[in-house]
Amino acid sequence: MTLKTKISELNLSAKKLAGKFKKLGIETLEDLIFYYPFRYEDYGHLSNIADLPVGQEAAVIGKIELIANRRSLRQRKFLTEAVLTDSTGSIKIMWFNQPWISKSLKPGDVLRVYGKVAGDDFNLYFNSPNYERAISGSGKAPGILPVYPSTAGVTSKQISYLVKLALTQIGKIEDFLPAGIVAGNNLSELDLAVREIHFPNSTDSLKKARGRLAFDELFLLQLQSLLLRQELKSLKAPAVDFNETGVKNFVNSLSFDLTGQQKKSAWEIIRDMQKSEPMNRLLEGDVGSGKTVVALIAMYNAALNGWQSVMMAPTEILANQHYKNILKLLGGSPFSIGLSTRTQKIINGQEVGKVDWLEKCQLGEINIIVGTHALIQDGVNFSKLALAVVDEQHRFGVKQRQALKEKAETIPHFLALSATPIPRTMALIVYGDLDLSLIKEMPADRKKIITKVVEHHHREAAYEFIKKQIEAGRQIFVVCPLIDPSDKLGVRSVTEEFKRLDQEIFPHLAVGLLHGRLKPAEKEEMMQKFVNNEIKILVATAVVEVGVDVPNATVMMIEGAERFGLAQLHQFRGRVGRAEYQSYCFLFSDKFDSPAVERLNFLASCSDGFKLAEYDLQLRGAGSVYGTEQSGLVNSLKMADLNDIEMIKTAKEAANRFIESFSLAKFPNLFQKIKEKAVVHSLE
Repeated sequence: MTLKTKISELNLSAKKLAGKFKKLGIETLEDLIFYYPFRYEDYGHLSNIADLPVGQEAAVIGKIELIANRRSLRQRKFLTEAVLTDSTGSIKIMWFNQPWISKSLKPGDVLRVYGKVAGDDFNLYFNSPNYERAISGSGKAPGILPVYPSTAGVTSKQISYLVKLALTQIGKIEDFLPAGIVAGNNLSELDLAVREIHFPNSTDSLKKARGRLAFDELFLLQLQSLLLRQELKSLKAPAVDFNETGVKNFVNSLSFDLTGQQKKSAWEIIRDMQKSEPMNRLLEGDVGSGKTVVALIAMYNAALNGWQSVMMAPTEILANQHYKNILKLLGGSPFSIGLSTRTQKIINGQEVGKVDWLEKCQLGEINIIVGTHALIQDGVNFSKLALAVVDEQHRFGVKQRQALKEKAETIPHFLALSATPIPRTMALIVYGDLDLSLIKEMPADRKKIITKVVEHHHREAAYEFIKKQIEAGRQIFVVCPLIDPSDKLGVRSVTEEFKRLDQEIFPHLAVGLLHGRLKPAEKEEMMQKFVNNEIKILVATAVVEVGVDVPNATVMMIEGAERFGLAQLHQFRGRVGRAEYQSYCFLFSDKFDSPAVERLNFLASCSDGFKLAEYDLQLRGAGSVYGTEQSGLVNSLKMADLNDIEMIKTAKEAANRFIESFSLAKFPNLFQKIKEKAVVHSLE
C-alpha cells in the first residue's frame, strides 16, 4: 500500500466507514496519517484504585468481580455495570447502550481501564471508560493516547486503530524536506515525527514531533511567498513617475491634514509604482484610519501620468460610497471618474449607457474607476491600467483578484486594503508575498468611541439612552450573532430581536432587518434605506461588518457579544463614530461568570485594533479569531502556533537559505508538497 491508497482498501472496517471518513476530509491513507490528534490523554502510570483522584484521568488494572446489564428506568437506556477490584479496593464501571460488553467480558477477566474518574469521595466510578484485556499481574500503563476530532458514526478509538494499521502498511514515509534543512534545524525525520504525533513514547518525543510538523507548515508557507515574490520580479508593470508638484497640490487641497503614517504609506506605494516590476502591497489600517485617501493619492499620481486606476469594492453600497468620496475629493480636477456596478454605469456623476461606458474604459478615457465584481465581467477591458486597488481584500477570492489583473494589457501594480488588524506574527505568514504598509494613527479630529459592557439589569437604561439619541436625530445599529432563535445556544437572534424592538420597545420608530439569507438586492436596499435615514434602527447579523459609512449612526449595540472575536467586535464598533457626534458601543452579555467577559472588558478599555488582535490571537487562536476569513491558512496550520515568533523566524530563514542555494526543480517531492499546500492568499 502507498499514501495514495484509498482508505476503503485498508480493511473491511475501513471500507464500511469510508463514507463517514469522507466527511472528515479523509479519503486516502495519506489523509488519514496526516489527520492529527487534537489532544492526548496521558496514562503514563497506573494508579491503585484506593488512590484514584475524583475528576481526573487515571488508569488502573484490576479483576472483574461482577458484570451485568440492566435498563435505566429514568433514561430508558441499557446500562452495563461492572465492579473492578485490585489489591487496594474496588470501583464501579458503567457503560451506556453497549450491552454487548457484558457478553465479551466475564467475572475473573483482568482489565486495563482508563478514563475520567467520576463521582465523589464516597462513590467513585468510571463512566464509559476505555478498556482492554490485560495479562494478570501486568503492570504496564497504556501510555500517552491520542484523541482525534471525530464525526457521527466514527469514534476517536476507530480512527486511532486505523491510523496504527495504516502506519504498518505504508512503510517509511518519504521526507520531502532536503536533508540539509532537516539536519541544520535539528528536526526529526518526517517518518518518525508522524508516528510519534499519533503514538508518542514520551512527552519529549511528542514535543519534538510537534516541532518538526509545525516547522513543515511554516516553511512551506514561507517558501510559497518567496517563490511568488520571485515570479513577480520577472514580470513587467508600468513604471509610473512621481509627479511631486501635482501630488503636493492635491494633498494641500484636502480639507484635513494627513497623519504621519498616511504620508509614509502613500510614499511607499508611489515609490513601488516607480519600478517596472509589479507592486504587490497590503495597506492595513484600523477602522477609520484613512486608507482610502492614501490609495487615492496613488491613483491621482497615476492619472497625472496618463494611466488608469481601478478600485474594486465588495458591495454596491461600498462602491457608491467610495465613488462619491472620490468625486468630492477630486472636485475641480480634469480627470474622468467612473462607477461600474450591476445596476449603474456613471462617469463624472452622469449616468451613461453600458456600451458607451465600456468603450471609454477600454480607450483609457476614464482615469479612475470604482466598481464591484462588475469590473471583472466579460467585455470590460482597460488599455492603460497601472494600478488595481481591492478594498476589504479578504472578501474577494484569489480568482477574482486575478481576473481584475488580467483585464489589463500590461500587468498592473496591486494594492490591497484591509481594515482587519492582524498581528505581526500572522502577517509574516498570511501576507508573506505582500509588502506591508501600516496606518496605526487615527485622524486628529476622530472622537474615541465610548465602549461599555452592559449587564442585563441595565438593559432598560440602555434603551432609554438609545431613545434619546434617536430623538436627537441619530441612528442605531443592533448586531446579533444568530439569524434564528436557538434554545441550545441561549443567545438572542436577529429575527426575534427585530420583532421585539419593532413591536414592543420602539413601536413608533422605523426598524430594519438585515441578515445573510436576504438576496443581495434586498441587502443593498435595506442598507441604502439606513444610509438615507429612512430607518432609525438597523437590526443585523455580522453582514454590517464591512465598511459602509453611516455618519449619522452613533450607537452600536451588540447582543451576545461574548460570541464574537475581538477583531470582529472592533470592526462593528468602527461602524459608528464616523462624524462629529460622540458615539457609543454597548456590549451585552448574559454570561458575566464567563472568562469571555474579561475579553469584553479589554475591548472596552482599548481602542487600538492591533493590540486587540494580538490579545485575541494569544487567547483564542487564529481559527476562532479570524474564522473563515483566513480559512485556508487556519486549516493548513494544524501544528504551528502563530504566537511562536521564533519558530516563524526560523522557518523564514530556512526558506530564504533554500531559495538562495537550491533550485526547486531538484526537489520534486518538495515542489509537489508546495502545490498541495498552496494557501498563501495570492495562490489557489
